[in-house]
Amino acid sequence: MTTSALSHIRVLDLSRILAGPWSSQLLANMGAEVIKVERPGSGDDTRSWGPPYVEGGSGEEHGPSAYYLSCNRGKHSVAIDITKPEGQSLVRELVAKSDVVIENFKVGGLQRYGLDYESLKAVNQRLIYCSITGFGQDGPYSHRAGYDFLIQAMGGLMSTTGEPDEVPGGGPVKVGVALADVLTGLYATVGILAALAHREQTGVGQHVDLALLDVQAASLANQAMNYLVSGQPPGRMGNEHPNIVPYQAFKASDGYIVLTVGNDPQFVRFCKVADRLEWIEDERFATNAQRVRNREVLIPLIDEVMLKHTQAWWINELEKVGVPCGPINDLEQVFDHPQILHRGMRVAMNHPEVGEIPQVGNPIHLSETPVRYDKAPPLVGEDTESVLREVLGKTAQELQALRKAGVV
Repeated sequence: MTTSALSHIRVLDLSRILAGPWSSQLLANMGAEVIKVERPGSGDDTRSWGPPYVEGGSGEEHGPSAYYLSCNRGKHSVAIDITKPEGQSLVRELVAKSDVVIENFKVGGLQRYGLDYESLKAVNQRLIYCSITGFGQDGPYSHRAGYDFLIQAMGGLMSTTGEPDEVPGGGPVKVGVALADVLTGLYATVGILAALAHREQTGVGQHVDLALLDVQAASLANQAMNYLVSGQPPGRMGNEHPNIVPYQAFKASDGYIVLTVGNDPQFVRFCKVADRLEWIEDERFATNAQRVRNREVLIPLIDEVMLKHTQAWWINELEKVGVPCGPINDLEQVFDHPQILHRGMRVAMNHPEVGEIPQVGNPIHLSETPVRYDKAPPLVGEDTESVLREVLGKTAQELQALRKAGVV
């Protein structure tokens, strides 16, 4: 049997919604044992974030929500009331036997329960404790709540997304998924793995502090550097690229395609397919830098020529000469795409309540320690007894007493 990359790691997941669960799901896919601590009864907030729900369940909406299913596979759900001293004690017992804790409470929110970093560090000196908040553990905004939409706005992403104000329908637009949350989950995972590598060398744990606002600013990438270098904040450009031309959506005779010309030789080949050899000799278009400076001249010319042929014609002819292009697919087309299917990006798992459910595959392909899909997103408290019995050695009598007291 192949050993998973993180099969020696136990993660205690105190987080909910998306950023924290995204990180813990990724760790679970790579083999970590993830114990998700949830509120008894209601569990993670996203369990009720629907529709859509998978039909066939027994809950209020008769099945698990698609949102919850998107970021909780591979985990063991333990329902513990951390507001009770007995629940806090159970969490500390689990911390003593864990490598990583992930939480996304407000700054100081876990301190009143004795579950903050300093308190748990005293329980386990080797602990990696990852905190995810909107604005970080310090600074003037640290005590404010932060949600993805708010962070996309405050972090500058919405200033670059959407059409310019002067264009009909122009104005700021958020990205269609909670991108700040997802990216924060990915950065959190990187931070956790770095802390584990450091602990392997030193035996010392540490606090990993992630802020959605920090991640959003860092993720602006070339747009951030465009501003820092030029002193000019980039504006909204719709589908155009600030540093590359042509690199946007164009309308063919029967619909849109995306054309992404990344260098000058590709532009020459595009001109030949478009039967516009004069563009190759035009100094205004000879280099990418010149095309960026003269986009207002070039783009209308390309708009005109693209209308002469169908999507299929352009894609077929441009692919022949190695000019990157493609259709704008909806999600039905994405998850029926032969390349997506070949790469295992659509998988199915057996859910304990509703049977087979679809899942989006993990995009990391490890040759020696492949990711695993061995446990569907759990029901609330599905694994409470087995975890407390196997990890903490609780007896049947102790479990009964905890249930009777409403702790689990």
